[in-house]
Order: sequence, then C-alpha cells, then structure tokens
Amino acid sequence: MSKRLTNREKLLHKLQQLTDHEVEDVLAYVSILECTEVGVAERGTLKDQKVFQSNASSEDDLLALLSGAYENQRACQVFEWETARRKSEIKAGRYVR
Repeated sequence: MSKRLTNREKLLHKLQQLTDHEVEDVLAYVSILECTEVGVAERGTLKDQKVFQSNASSEDDLLALLSGAYENQRACQVFEWETARRKSEIKAGRYVR
C-alpha cells in the first residue's frame, strides 16, 4: 500500500507550482483568515461561527471590490441621469409611457 500525502504535503506541492503573484494572493488570503480568527477567538465564539465570520468577511471584501469597480460606478451614474431625466419630463408635462 502506498503512503498517502498529508494535507500539508499536498499544500506544499501546490504552492511550489504557483507563480510569485499567486503566492502573494495566497499569503494575503491567509492574513485575512488570521485576522478573522484572532477577532473571533477574542470574542470566545464557536468554531462554526469562525467559519461563518471568515466567509462573511470575504463576501464583504468582494462586494466592496465590485462596488468600487468602474463599470458599477458608471451604471450608478447612468441610473441617476435617467432618474433626473424622467423627473424633468414629468415636470415639463412631456412624460410618455
């Protein structure tokens, strides 16, 4: 029977195949996990809540990243312009449905 690789060995093998930029991304993710674990451990919550907290944090980061994206800012601007245009047409009496 062959020896199975441990999770640490699997991780080491995968890390060796990554580029430098990908390793930086992994390190950034690990630091985020460490920050959330420290905060959760200080509050004395359960392990399940720790996993939920890190998922919520990553979702918040994703939402912040997407909300700051250029396309989203342009979409918000177009929506505001369209709203202002409709209001001005209603005031002028030219609103057609």
